[in-house]
Amino acid sequence: MTTKKQNLYDVLKERGFIEQSTDEKALRRLLSQKKISFYNGFDPTADSFHIGNLVPIMALAHGQKQGHQPVFVIGGGTGLVGDPSGKDKARPIMSRQKINQNIQALKKQISSIIDFTNNKALFINNAKWLTKLNYIEFLRDFGIHFSINRLLTMESIKRRLKKGLSFLEFNYQLLQAYDFWHLFKKYNCLLQTGGSDQWGNIIAGVELIRRIENKTVHCLTFPLLQTANGKKMGKTEKGAIWLNPKKISPYEYYQFWINTDDRDVIKFMKIFTFLPMEKIKDYAKLKDSQIKKAKEILAFEATKIIHGEKEAQKAQSASSTLFGKEKESINSIPTVYLKKSDFKKGIPVSQIFVMTKLCKSLSEIRRLINQGGAYLNKKRLENPNLLITINDFKTGNIILRLGKKKYQKVKIK
Repeated sequence: MTTKKQNLYDVLKERGFIEQSTDEKALRRLLSQKKISFYNGFDPTADSFHIGNLVPIMALAHGQKQGHQPVFVIGGGTGLVGDPSGKDKARPIMSRQKINQNIQALKKQISSIIDFTNNKALFINNAKWLTKLNYIEFLRDFGIHFSINRLLTMESIKRRLKKGLSFLEFNYQLLQAYDFWHLFKKYNCLLQTGGSDQWGNIIAGVELIRRIENKTVHCLTFPLLQTANGKKMGKTEKGAIWLNPKKISPYEYYQFWINTDDRDVIKFMKIFTFLPMEKIKDYAKLKDSQIKKAKEILAFEATKIIHGEKEAQKAQSASSTLFGKEKESINSIPTVYLKKSDFKKGIPVSQIFVMTKLCKSLSEIRRLINQGGAYLNKKRLENPNLLITINDFKTGNIILRLGKKKYQKVKIK
């Protein structure tokens, strides 16, 4: 028995992906009438995606599951310019070599979520057409369709004008609009998606296609997620939560999700997992201490999508070990290597907490030790000046713990 495909718009709306869109009825009708190509653009500003990028990526994956063709546009061309949207200052100019290195890393990473075989999805670099544009022809054929007065009303432009906006960045919206037109002409892309801060850029493409081709295309934007306590989703004291295991280990990634605020668990399940809505609604009924089960499911499913089931199981096992429920290996705990020579005279344990970045400062860890919130090898620390020497590494490592859930394994080399 085959499962009936849902309307992609309804799937995204039920899961909390949609901030706003062009004509909702027309877009729903389009998505129900035929399978379409739709795209989201990503500038290669780093060699790894982070959790914030996962919202559009998961939306592309849902589209693929509903039979549509996602077009993953990597901004090898627009990345040379830099998007001013949502930015307080200009992005550093990247070299083409660095951009190309990032693109290769990102393509490999995204292939674990979206299937690019047999044209089920497309991975396209907009440098292929943007770097070949003739500037005079571009101004004559496309610049004529953009109003400076209207561009100056865009929130992203107005915000930056107060602090300074280069002409380079001012062109970004024209290039993104051109992308949409090019993808419409060559791949029949009828929908562009993006973060809510991209609304002005995307609408510019919709208008450009209407003016030049007299055709209707659509856009849909996603909310910029915040946690229940008002923090930007995916940001921690240590910085962004990257998808690359060399930047953030699968265990740390798992721990990020299992530490989710109770109020955010169901919202994040809808967006960051592929669990059926029927199951998610069941988890939404859990109350009080039972919510811990939902957090474990969220952490496992989210980690499995990015790092694979094996790594998710290892992270789950390590987490269970540290909470004292099982007696399994703790190899998945993040490890920091320190020089053996540094321990000949000994290092105060409080300093090691700072060296491993479990704490930001000596004053912070001293306070936590005095409050009974820091541990060494499962024993509560009482003396912040306790010297750790080579003799403490007889088992090969020491385990530091801060509070209930922050762990670090320390080895010497």
